[in-house]
Amino acid sequence: MYLIVGLGNPGPDYMHTRHNVGFDCLDMLASDIGASLDRTRFRGYFGEGRIGTEKVLLLKPSTYMNLSGESVGEAAAFYKIPPENIILIYDDISLEVGRLRIRKKGSPGGHNGIKSVTAHLGTDVFPRVKIGIGGPQRDLVRHVLGKFQQEERDIVDRTLSAAKDAVIAMVRNGVDSAISEYNGFRAEQVST
Repeated sequence: MYLIVGLGNPGPDYMHTRHNVGFDCLDMLASDIGASLDRTRFRGYFGEGRIGTEKVLLLKPSTYMNLSGESVGEAAAFYKIPPENIILIYDDISLEVGRLRIRKKGSPGGHNGIKSVTAHLGTDVFPRVKIGIGGPQRDLVRHVLGKFQQEERDIVDRTLSAAKDAVIAMVRNGVDSAISEYNGFRAEQVST
């Protein structure tokens, strides 16, 4: 069993912002595997589905980004899911728009949502899919809570689709296989 978590902020004001690419990707994954995030559990929006023969739990914390670990920790403890089976999907300002990076573990790198998850799980050894949102020109908060420019939208949509496919590959074939296939993904390489 896997717990797949998309990070973001709840509510209409934050829909489709840079900080919510984790939510957007999880919605895409849920649709792809025929699951829905229609239940409220573990201080988040929750659903269940299958990837191949593997049961997967889907979670969008509603605690706001900086407290994401509270929701993730509750779900992981309830289902007794080991950290290596908890996949996080979230934004990364150190990657340009259209890039993906998959890691098995690592420091939060200044990401408050990952700091919270690490604190509540007691480890930084959990797989993650980082989606590039580009760095801020000036104000970090305004950047991450802002929406993508229209010319970036097609690149973002292709990146989210690749991130969704990477998560499926992680569950089906393991993290190492997904790293080999998807690390270094650039949306510009995909034809429209």
